[in-house]
Amino acid sequence: MNDDNAAARVIQDLRALATTGTPGSRLPTVRELSARHQASPVTVTRAIRALAAEGVLDAQPGRGTFVLRGPGAPQRQDLGWQSIALGARPPGEDAMQALLAVPRPGMIPLSSGYLDEALQPAAALGAALARAARHPAAWQRGPVEGREDLRAWFARTSGGALRAEDVIICPGGQSALSTAFRALCAPGDPILVEAPTYLGALAAARAAGLRVVPVPTDTEGVRPDLLEAAFRRTGARLFYCQPLYANPHGATLSAARRPDVMAAVETAGAFLLEDDYARDLAIDDDPPRPLVADDPHGHVVYLRSLTKSAAPGLRVAAIGARGAAGARLRAARVLDDFFVSGPLQQAALDLVTSPAWSRHLKALRAQLRIRRAVLLEELALRVPTLRTETVPAGGLHVWARLPQGADDVEVTNAAAAQQVVVFPGRPWFAAEPDGAYLRLTFAAAAPDQLREGVRRLARAM
Repeated sequence: MNDDNAAARVIQDLRALATTGTPGSRLPTVRELSARHQASPVTVTRAIRALAAEGVLDAQPGRGTFVLRGPGAPQRQDLGWQSIALGARPPGEDAMQALLAVPRPGMIPLSSGYLDEALQPAAALGAALARAARHPAAWQRGPVEGREDLRAWFARTSGGALRAEDVIICPGGQSALSTAFRALCAPGDPILVEAPTYLGALAAARAAGLRVVPVPTDTEGVRPDLLEAAFRRTGARLFYCQPLYANPHGATLSAARRPDVMAAVETAGAFLLEDDYARDLAIDDDPPRPLVADDPHGHVVYLRSLTKSAAPGLRVAAIGARGAAGARLRAARVLDDFFVSGPLQQAALDLVTSPAWSRHLKALRAQLRIRRAVLLEELALRVPTLRTETVPAGGLHVWARLPQGADDVEVTNAAAAQQVVVFPGRPWFAAEPDGAYLRLTFAAAAPDQLREGVRRLARAM
């Protein structure tokens, strides 16, 4: 599918509709345009954004797209010069915007990075934030590295290798990733990543000017032999890794491979950035210790977020490192945004140290188990051509391989036309993918919605 041709068709269609319409009239939705032109939602969104920049359309997130300029209306100033001044757009931007797009009413989300609202501890979190807001001290400037008691909690839950002074509080895991890449690498440096891996990490690494080098994975996690070879070939000094319920493929680094992975990192004199985003999302068994817990020499930089296991609005994460690496991270955080909101830090600490947190995690594990089973059963029944090589022992996602010859973007577009949101696999690869995949999420919809979503996906395929 030629995205440029599809975008041109959408732009031509919308321009014609705007010419004949009146200012304020509603235009077709992204889903309708995707179906009409067999274009991806990302392509349609890009076309709408281009016409909005010209002053032809008014795109209002969550409401729709409207005619802004009717026939004979005065022209807005020409903003086309900005495209030349700004240059090429950063790679990965469209994929990130599509990933974070809020589903429209009537759409069933089989792709999301966050929990269904029914699974979030909203009441406990709201009460904690209300208590925090009543403390005047919470509104004052705090340490740039964050509250000491909250840092101590993150340090304890990392397995004991880190101390409070090694930990820095960040406004979400994505911010922590960006900080780590800029603090530990220089523009032009190579960085090793799993293949596939979290596309937000790919986008952040490329935005930092890093050269991303993929290392293949299988059902036991990253392959240590290929990791060692990649270190030798590239001279990389940082490996980004999700050893627990990796997003998107769901694998956990096996116990047999953990020593070999750490040996490869140590031999290379490199860092391993451990993204432990899913520690609170175990389903089958208690998760293994973080890699940082068995790292006496400071090779592991540890990242953990509360957003995935609590609520999207709880933008609180922590990154920990010892020695000069920790000093570099602290310096980078100061340049980013000084410090994280005091009331939010206090509310996060209140939540995770209360009995409500353990109750939430227990209930969450039970619900994730139910929803994972529903999604896998429905896929096996209704879409048997989708193969899931790994049943994730935790996390939020299932990584499903499409049959030979299928196109993941075309399937995504067809699913959108059936009002179900899925996400294609190709943006999760730093290089060419080894096949066509979908990342499907079992935690963003109730069981009945999951069943209906898979029925719609089956119709789309």
